[in-house]
Amino acid sequence: MTTQEVANRLVELCRMGQIETAQTELFADNATSTETDMAPVKHVEGLAAIKEKGKHFMSMVEEFHGSEISEPMVAGNAFAITWAMDVTMKDRGRSMMQEVCVYNVKDGKITSEQFFY
Repeated sequence: MTTQEVANRLVELCRMGQIETAQTELFADNATSTETDMAPVKHVEGLAAIKEKGKHFMSMVEEFHGSEISEPMVAGNAFAITWAMDVTMKDRGRSMMQEVCVYNVKDGKITSEQFFY
């Protein structure tokens, strides 16, 4: 897959709420994930750890009210999307979360993701 194809497929699956399917299908086994300093888990390595980080985030969510994911912007082996979520977090209430997500692709697989919010 080209970087554009990976980016399009990631957006497609995420818009359907199929995050774990996207990870399984599109991420390299040794991919990394990096969050900002505000996140409870700042950096993980490996697909299993990325999936676990996602489960941890979901365990903190009380209710999703909606989300919007931009079309990907591709440059070489990297792409970025914006992702806005209207979500009620347990013990924190409802808020609008917005982030820029940057991905690197090698040999048709996502090798890293980094989030800015």
